[in-house]
Amino acid sequence: AGVTFVAQAQTKTVTVQMTEAQEVPPHQGAGAGTATLTLDPATKTVTWNVTWHDLSSPAIMAHIHGPASPTTNAGVLVWLGPKGKMDPLHSPLEGSAKMTDAQWTDLMAGKDYVNVHTTKNKGGEIRGQIAPGM
Repeated sequence: AGVTFVAQAQTKTVTVQMTEAQEVPPHQGAGAGTATLTLDPATKTVTWNVTWHDLSSPAIMAHIHGPASPTTNAGVLVWLGPKGKMDPLHSPLEGSAKMTDAQWTDLMAGKDYVNVHTTKNKGGEIRGQIAPGM
């Protein structure tokens, strides 16, 4: 009798450190945060827990953006808070979303980043590149 092994991709947790220095263009300030992402390749689902502290003003939006290198900006792929609303967000921010095949490929290639936007820095105040290393 033969034994067959089927390779299955494993769920992975990635921690993203967000700072003002990683913004494009960079900011000077004490704002920082952490995005803990759970990546499920079987369903192409990303689950998040995003925290932040010492921002210049209230957080109003948070997203996964891409595809982009750490030195360029890109459009929104996933809203991490209520879509289209600019009400103050509270830390921690939690949720999950399913990505398309193309979005998943870029995410796994390290081409996406997490960004938290504030009333003072609507273009983004803290940012961190997602590096799954898979």
